Amino acid sequence: MADHEVVLGRFNRLMQDLFRENANRNCFYPWEIELLLDIQSCNLRRRSRRETLRRYQRVVQRRLECGTPGLLKLSEFLERERARRRSPGAAPAP
Repeated sequence: MADHEVVLGRFNRLMQDLFRENANRNCFYPWEIELLLDIQSCNLRRRSRRETLRRYQRVVQRRLECGTPGLLKLSEFLERERARRRSPGAAPAP
């Protein structure tokens, strides 16, 4: 199994924990903690939280499947979305 497949599996598990709003584990990898802290710092509105996280998950999945190194943080994803909205006609970020 390729390293990006392992990371993708762990990332998807982390996202499922967030969707359930209940992590039944007490052991996290450093990159998971970093992502959790970043997600918390974004202060997502409760109404749009689930949909925003789903869009974020799809983008990260595509990037990992394409072999793009490193994980995109939610704050980076949101900034790219804001920039894309400000620039009409701009191509979507990978």
